[in-house]
Amino acid sequence: MSIRDQRKLIESIHPFGLLSKESMDALMQKIDIAYYPSKTLLISPSISSIAFYIIIKGSVTEYIEDEVHDVYGAGDSFDADALIYGDTKAKFVVDEDLICYEIKKEDFLDLMQDKKVQSYFLQDFISRHQQLKEYEQQSELSPFLIARVSDIFLHPACVVDAHISILEALQRLQELRAKVIIVKEEDAYSIVTDTNLRERVLMGENDISKPIASIASKNLVTIDKEDFLFNALLLMTHNGIKRVVVLEHEKIIGVLEQIDLLSYFASHSHLVAVQIDKAQTLEDLKALEQDFRNLIVTLRAKGVKVRYITKLIATLNFKIYKKVFEMCVSEELQDKCALIVMGSEGREDQTLRSDQDNALIIKNGVDKELFSEPMMRLNSYLLELGFPKCNGNVMVSNEFWRRDVTSYKELIEKWTYDMNEESVQNLSIFLDAKCVAGDCELLHELTEYLHGKFHARDDVLAHIAKAVLNFETPLTLFSGFVLEKEYNNKLDLKKGGIFALVHGVRTLSLQYEIKATNTTERIKELNNLGVIDKTFATELIESFDTLSSVRLKAMLEAKTIEEANFINPRTLEKNQRDLLKDSFKIINKFKKFMTFHFHLNMVV
Repeated sequence: MSIRDQRKLIESIHPFGLLSKESMDALMQKIDIAYYPSKTLLISPSISSIAFYIIIKGSVTEYIEDEVHDVYGAGDSFDADALIYGDTKAKFVVDEDLICYEIKKEDFLDLMQDKKVQSYFLQDFISRHQQLKEYEQQSELSPFLIARVSDIFLHPACVVDAHISILEALQRLQELRAKVIIVKEEDAYSIVTDTNLRERVLMGENDISKPIASIASKNLVTIDKEDFLFNALLLMTHNGIKRVVVLEHEKIIGVLEQIDLLSYFASHSHLVAVQIDKAQTLEDLKALEQDFRNLIVTLRAKGVKVRYITKLIATLNFKIYKKVFEMCVSEELQDKCALIVMGSEGREDQTLRSDQDNALIIKNGVDKELFSEPMMRLNSYLLELGFPKCNGNVMVSNEFWRRDVTSYKELIEKWTYDMNEESVQNLSIFLDAKCVAGDCELLHELTEYLHGKFHARDDVLAHIAKAVLNFETPLTLFSGFVLEKEYNNKLDLKKGGIFALVHGVRTLSLQYEIKATNTTERIKELNNLGVIDKTFATELIESFDTLSSVRLKAMLEAKTIEEANFINPRTLEKNQRDLLKDSFKIINKFKKFMTFHFHLNMVV
């Protein structure tokens, strides 16, 4: 390895890449190359660490109480903590003959005087994890990650009393050069837009002497000035509106317009939403498929966290479901049923379209056969739009997933007491259900019924929770990862990490009657209830974000849905591998938490 290659390797190890040129020059003069044969015990509670090691070739296993804790391979480094704190509970044993760089203890401690190096090695998991993510995106810190509503221009708020005339309100609007009129009533606010004026004054029967409240629209959509701009974008997309009213301490301070927000982000998601709303035929919706992919690629390139991308894509997908529902179901039947999505769609964890998981809830007393042909057509439309067929046939085209409320309650009763593999799987799918069209109260009734069935039934919940232990976390052996030989030595992200976290959080949410379906929102609610502390909640959210981000990259590159779950960690950058390892460690920590919480060792 040339001197240049050596330096490149050292600079790739975070945080050494942050050193100044002078500090890096000095460090390169002090680094030694060492060799250790297999079985060498490098560090242990009784053998003090003498250096910081960076592996060139070979592997080292870290044991804690004779249990494998981590495996280090080429490009990995260890163990800063043993040098900083002077002792360790771990043993580091050479597995394969080791060739490595050594930074002597005194030289490493000298490096710790650099604040960037010091802050990295002395951080907790969360801070270190977040810093690694920022380092990975160091080309520019995306405005998506840090921009808040308070950072952008807000239009003045024209707030008027409900009793003043339309003419007076318009005069006030002109004085302030505002865009809309906000009407203050006794205990609420409403809004008057250009549309209200056009439809209710110019084209309606109201004259300008009438009270402004007579033409105002209810349900004002607001956002706090300290909230993220991206959440404002989600609000506008979800509600199909062009502005939100901004609050500070519950007081109106301005109006955020869509055009200003979009010029800031330039993601063009609003164009997709508008095109969905305007779509008249299936062909109109088909034309948007590439726009979805381009939007995901653009947002990811800008450094947007995956959990924000999935929320936006879910919002747009829900609009498509609703539009297709309206195309397939006659108007007189639309309020007699509820179209629901489940699985990753219901959790809003989906990015690129995966298998369909949908169902129909029908009002009691309504003939179920009326929905047979419309649901067949709806399913065929979704297939044409690129929503793949569900291998388990969990789709509205399957009569099993078209039932009235009473029949679903009987099914929930069966799932609750059967507890066989199929029942647990169907129950888990249904727990993630979200209504996208029709009468959403039908789903609300079933959700309440389902949660009531599990009240104080920890024995049954434990049986459901045990599935988190179905798959081993792939963190041992080859460079710290367990790879699937039948899948060309790749790693299964879904089985190895995502499933355990999603299913475990879902089961805890069932136990504590949390109605949210999104995984991140469920974790936050569990923290609010004191089930898990804030540090652990943040660790879980960061780990889920990392696993989802790596999977999204795989999905964009994969040719099939199945391929998207498998990644080759050797193709990842060093920082990405570190993030992935950290995330799998948190998954193992979560499995131990679930085992203790539900006494899974006692579940047969």
